[in-house]
Amino acid sequence: MVGKAVHPDGTEGRPRNWLVLVMLLSLWRGNSYGYELIKWAAAFGLETMNPGSMYRTLRQMENEGLCKSEWETTSKGGPLRRMYSLTDAGEAYLDLLAKGLKQYQQTIDYFLRQYSSR
Repeated sequence: MVGKAVHPDGTEGRPRNWLVLVMLLSLWRGNSYGYELIKWAAAFGLETMNPGSMYRTLRQMENEGLCKSEWETTSKGGPLRRMYSLTDAGEAYLDLLAKGLKQYQQTIDYFLRQYSSR
């Protein structure tokens, strides 16, 4: 695994809204609940994330109309769990963010080519 870029002030080298991007992408792939979303986030380098941060982010996304949730029972009659799904507005926002990331990637690629040629 590639190491994380960390600035001297302790911030990591990824977009500020990285968790929002990851949650939107996960929900774009299909409806999901908290535990699955936490596992998915770990694949994007968020393995040490506090679950509370994820749930606060999901609540904020829901308030902004990017996702919605409803309580559902498990197939084995277990406790209720909150199932999250992407809204049309969330899908449109994900598309906008993906286009922005593509442009950012081109800028980063150019930077790295320039840096490598020194």
